[in-house]
Amino acid sequence: MPNDVSMLAWAGRSFAMAGARPDAVAAADRAAASVEDGVAQETEAILERSAE
Repeated sequence: MPNDVSMLAWAGRSFAMAGARPDAVAAADRAAASVEDGVAQETEAILERSAE
């Protein structure tokens, strides 16, 4: 989507799926695994870092 890069730049923390458009992956803070639970893995990692 054309707005992906601007949305990722706007977000405080951002990640894109590893298989996303290259410009979106480059704009994101992290690339999530291209698996069904990639979003869950990234969410858990964020929560774990926040708890430290």
